[in-house]
Amino acid sequence: MNTTLIPPVAAPRPATDRTVVGEHLALPLFHRLSGSLAGHPYLKVVVDRAEDTWHLLDTAVHPFHVDYIATRVLGMEPAELDSCLDAFNASVYMAPDRRFLLGVLSLHTDQDTEGRHRPFLVLETTEADTMDGPLLEEFYSFVRHRLDGRLSLLLKPANHGQEHALAAISDVRVPRILSHELFGHRTRTPLNPGEAVGRLRHFRTTDEYAAAASLVGGSDILAMPCLPDDVPRVAGFINTATTTPLSHTNVLAAGWGIPNAIVRDLDRLIEPDSLDGGWVRYRVTEDDISLVPLAAAAVPTAPTPHRPRIRLRTPLLDDLSARPLHRLRLTDQNRYGTKAANLGELHHVLHARTADLTAFHGKPRPPRPDLHRHLAARLGTTYPAAPGELRAAAADFVAGTVGAPDGIALPFGLQHRFLLSSPALRQGILRLKAALDRGAAEAVEPLCLTLQQLVRTTPLPEEVAREILRALPTGPAAGDRLVVRSSANAEDLPGFSAAGVYTSVTSVHGADHLLDAVREVWASLLSPRSVRLRQQAGISLDDTYMGVIVQPYLPATLGGVLVTCNPTRRSDFRNVCLNCSPGSPEAVVDGTALPLQYLYNTVEGGGRTVALGSSGSDLPAATRERLAHLALAGRLLQSHFSAPDVDRPLDIEWLMTDQGAFHLVQIRPYAR
Repeated sequence: MNTTLIPPVAAPRPATDRTVVGEHLALPLFHRLSGSLAGHPYLKVVVDRAEDTWHLLDTAVHPFHVDYIATRVLGMEPAELDSCLDAFNASVYMAPDRRFLLGVLSLHTDQDTEGRHRPFLVLETTEADTMDGPLLEEFYSFVRHRLDGRLSLLLKPANHGQEHALAAISDVRVPRILSHELFGHRTRTPLNPGEAVGRLRHFRTTDEYAAAASLVGGSDILAMPCLPDDVPRVAGFINTATTTPLSHTNVLAAGWGIPNAIVRDLDRLIEPDSLDGGWVRYRVTEDDISLVPLAAAAVPTAPTPHRPRIRLRTPLLDDLSARPLHRLRLTDQNRYGTKAANLGELHHVLHARTADLTAFHGKPRPPRPDLHRHLAARLGTTYPAAPGELRAAAADFVAGTVGAPDGIALPFGLQHRFLLSSPALRQGILRLKAALDRGAAEAVEPLCLTLQQLVRTTPLPEEVAREILRALPTGPAAGDRLVVRSSANAEDLPGFSAAGVYTSVTSVHGADHLLDAVREVWASLLSPRSVRLRQQAGISLDDTYMGVIVQPYLPATLGGVLVTCNPTRRSDFRNVCLNCSPGSPEAVVDGTALPLQYLYNTVEGGGRTVALGSSGSDLPAATRERLAHLALAGRLLQSHFSAPDVDRPLDIEWLMTDQGAFHLVQIRPYAR
């Protein structure tokens, strides 16, 4: 659809519409028309190249550029626009001869050398816009010449394609700022939306936290620079230093449904009202973070937050057979654990290529009946396609992009047989169950620690040791480094991820080390923290068992996590979030390094760098393009692993080998 062929008939505007056409822009007018997003005032602009003018939209009346252009400039009826929305979007965001240039102006401040705050404006397009370099320069120049000359204007490339397109254009003619430069060190960033009432506990160092950790309870809102992975379940998290939305602690926050945010200026916020140690209402939305002190009368006397109980499938304990991962399916999770079953299912999906990986894109996204046209464009196939062609293209794309790790799964039955073989272990478990039943919190931790040590040191029955040793590689691979991971029935579940709760042993060599590593993973099922978290979720000790995965170690040049959603904006069905750092995924999930952060659009395509983390420089363009393929593969796998609720996002750990191959080492639900 070419919008230049539609006559520009202006429709009447409502009386409350303050949109202006053709005026020069100064700050008073900007503030009169602007809305607020993530704490920054912003204003939508439309440049009409045919009329050589621009439209400054009243944000409260016109939240979408295309609606304004269609109904106010071109005189279309809303139903007419809905019937051709994708074609209309393509004409204004992707056509090289487009009539309209669409963008957003946002207001920011920095400090000069004398500490004075200076306002400046940033111009950007939508993330899906395909403007080339000359068109971006034209857009910037048009806006620059109509601004108050005292205001600085920078162009922010909206995606990697625009960054590349601008590389040939002087930054004197088009001054620019990258997304990670603008937002990478923002003072406040929502991470997980939610609301909580609780007592604010602000710890400025890990030593302060360690000294008071035993007193931290479920009604506390915990604030500190880096939240520890073994943090107990509390009412809310506040990070006072930069972190990633995909850290273990934010995965826990999402799973627990508690608010979480980065608030780097917390000291400034809490000191005037002496909030530290006081009761507050803490609220995190996609665009705002608030801490409001509670009056004494509003402080709850006995807060009892509702927490849904987690239901486990009945574990099957009769099977002692170690089994290759590629022979498992989802139905094996009650024998081998959720993690092993999901990896087995991944092997099946990649090998059989019969799963429908198009279901997410097939769901209606009003006013669109589906996103199949966009998926066909991403996969490079025709649209409309012959029956089954799009499904086959999706299956081939995923199989050609990612691989599933080899390995051996050890069933619950081996752990069960081991526990039955030791009277000391049986008696210790009975004492722990009794302490949990009577609510004797002070007795739980020493009982757990004693049990863990018993698990590590109790000899294995011969039949159990023999079956474990079947996981050792033979032939040329004998003696190679192995990784031993948990695969419990109480992890990787909707509403209970257990991220970072159980142990993995990542450097295992030989038979003796393998047997010790398996017992170490079994022992993590009885750690004080894991027992406490399961108890809070209503998961009985009787119902919980640990399977184990034994895999060859894969050296990684790059590793990380992707979640098939935008964690900080859950209504966004286009983007997936990908974090990575050099080496294995553990550096990302355990928070030891600040990762590179990306958002990739799996509908219209394109990606953008959100933060450079600890790296200091971005990845090469070719690597970022490969990560875009990985992101789309993750989105397609969501159609299968999240069925029937294909909008439920996945949390995927991955690594890239030095040969450039992607391997998915874990797939689990990501709480919404």
